[in-house]
Amino acid sequence: MLVNTFATIGIVFTNKAIFSDRNLVKMPVSFAAFHFACTSMTLFIVSRFGAFKPKALRPLQILPLCFAFCGNVILPNLSLAFSSVTFYQLVRILLTPGTALLNYLFYNTTISTKAIAAIVPICVGVGITTYYDALSKTSTTNTSIWGVIFALAGVTVSCVYTIWIGTFAKKYQVSSMQLLYNQAPWSVLMLLVCVPFSDTIPPFEEVSRHSMGLVLLSGAFAILINVSQFFIIHGTSALTSTIVGHLKTCSIVSLGWFFGGKMNNMSLLGVIIALGGIFTYSAIQQKK
Repeated sequence: MLVNTFATIGIVFTNKAIFSDRNLVKMPVSFAAFHFACTSMTLFIVSRFGAFKPKALRPLQILPLCFAFCGNVILPNLSLAFSSVTFYQLVRILLTPGTALLNYLFYNTTISTKAIAAIVPICVGVGITTYYDALSKTSTTNTSIWGVIFALAGVTVSCVYTIWIGTFAKKYQVSSMQLLYNQAPWSVLMLLVCVPFSDTIPPFEEVSRHSMGLVLLSGAFAILINVSQFFIIHGTSALTSTIVGHLKTCSIVSLGWFFGGKMNNMSLLGVIIALGGIFTYSAIQQKK
């Protein structure tokens, strides 16, 4: 669990550094394909050691999930390229209420009044930070309107992807690891087809060794996250996983503020309100 927390925090700041490079920022699809390749390789290796038993699915069966999987990675990465780390991570908090809302709209899943009351400050806090971090004329951060657009689009796609994981796993009687084992390789192929039309590949000599090292480090973090996530799913309680998730969120937000600075008081207030809301929402859900 400590490894997963370290790798999750590390990959966010590493990816931020990568997308601050004027050459690598033009390669979001290639970068996502590299991560998916790392995921495919990791799952193949751990499956050979008996971590899970692979189950083959036809490509057309998981095609919609592959599209959502790609958007779930590319859009947040683009958001990170055009926004501060603190803003990026705070908007990701909307994944929880967003998933609950979609479940309510399309699957008739009920949401308690207390849970709805907790969702309100989450949205208010994110809204306050969005305005003062990106839209206000007095903003001093590096968050742009494109960062906001990509962030919200990324959350929307991530909500759909999160719900579809459960839907597809139930439909085809597979575990989340078996599902990812099938979708990751096909997602790599889909993205590689798009690369010539979407990315600008710089000459190799223009990419510094430092940048190449960051890309490899990001891939290593991705592998650690995928491997450790398996043990978290099978070896911890839902409460522990939730607490660790909040720890990662607070750590990323705090470190982003500490190293990035330039956050005004209203943006900070929005962060506090949103975090308070997500803690309250999680506590309510745990009591169900």
